[in-house]
Amino acid sequence: MNISVFDLFKIGIGPSSSHTVGPMRAALDFVAKLRERGCLQQVSGVKIELFGSLGATGVGHGSGPAVILGLEGQAPETIDPAYMQPRLDEIKQQAKLSLDGEHEISFVEDDDLLYIFAPLPQHPNGMRFSARDAAGICLYTREYFSVGGGFVVDEDEIESAEQAVHDDDDTVLPYPFETMEQLLGHCNASGLSISEIMMANETVHRSAEEVRQGLLDIWHVMQACVQRGCDIDGTLPGGLNVKRRAPELYKKLMGRPEAALRDPLSALDWVNLYALAVNEENAAGGRVVTAPTNGAAGIVPAVLHYYMRFYYSGSESGVVRFMLTAAAVGMLCKRNASISGAEVGCQGEVGSACAMAAAGLAAVSGGTPEQIENAAEIGMEHNLGLTCDPIAGLVQVPCIERNAMASIKAINASRIALNGDGEHFVSLDKVIKTMRDTGADMQSKYKETSQGGLAVNVIEC
Repeated sequence: MNISVFDLFKIGIGPSSSHTVGPMRAALDFVAKLRERGCLQQVSGVKIELFGSLGATGVGHGSGPAVILGLEGQAPETIDPAYMQPRLDEIKQQAKLSLDGEHEISFVEDDDLLYIFAPLPQHPNGMRFSARDAAGICLYTREYFSVGGGFVVDEDEIESAEQAVHDDDDTVLPYPFETMEQLLGHCNASGLSISEIMMANETVHRSAEEVRQGLLDIWHVMQACVQRGCDIDGTLPGGLNVKRRAPELYKKLMGRPEAALRDPLSALDWVNLYALAVNEENAAGGRVVTAPTNGAAGIVPAVLHYYMRFYYSGSESGVVRFMLTAAAVGMLCKRNASISGAEVGCQGEVGSACAMAAAGLAAVSGGTPEQIENAAEIGMEHNLGLTCDPIAGLVQVPCIERNAMASIKAINASRIALNGDGEHFVSLDKVIKTMRDTGADMQSKYKETSQGGLAVNVIEC
């Protein structure tokens, strides 16, 4: 499986990996294609069409701003969130944008950016970019599909999306695997842990120290995100007037440390805080880490914070083992089902993240490969059928609280597994297949369209 831990854990911006990060990457690729074809300077205007789930919830998810800034050459991992809105205001006022930051063209958002509820046949998250010259003649057009977690494929790759996303090179890995059964087989045959198997595969492309430092850099971004979420008060954007709760909760917890001596569950308040802080930052368009998506970005950081702050054994080497183990589970979810809410509902986002965090925590708690698999299976199994029905198309309700609930569930899944011997009735491979099948059976209105569930039963403010 030639997918890297750094493909799953990517630094980006909120509020959505599939609806913000992916579209920005698609726009970047479209501009690169224009340059490769030698027609960038001939472009007089562009047209962007967002289809399906992108069309239905793209306004609330920031898809439009993402593609506009992507066309200007901005990348999700490097753009300053504070730069975005002022620049978008300039583009709207001047009715012009700068392709790749150097070639100015006319751009009227109401005319050149269209939200279309009907999906393209290949995938619910489709986009079409078209460039025209001064005479209105189409110079180039390309369709892209945001397939979850910030991954993007184009119209040629979507027909073989598994290969395009997962096998983007022909490097032979020392321990290839496509199922948990195969991964456990490697562990049993080699005597290596899941994290050691993952490290061996990662070092085909980079040194062990580069892997370690890269993962610690991602951990530092996660920590900074939690801290920002605890420090910034106010109301989240988008019109629902959802109040940030993390800053107030942080002050309460800091102001009553003695409560921890009386309340055996006080650690859960901190786990809730970590998750709420991350997802409130995500909802505000801040810098987050896809883990494996933005909508589920708070779960892995929350459980990692729990490990570092409530375990005597918490260490940076443990963080690396945690993330490598979690990534192995995320890879299996992505390859054999989906991590896209628009494709399988929130079970693919929060369910996958819960399974990843449970596996990571079991690993740093001394779990065997079989116990780790059991932890991941429990985390996924008890998120099966979870719908994606964000109110007003915003990644706020129920998304923010859902991350806190899944973080607690991941910790409990790990504890249940560690109190067993690794033997269990349902395998992770089977529960991932069930997640895929459940997503296929799920009505489209429950898959990130804001046309069902809470999105229609709660009055929008």
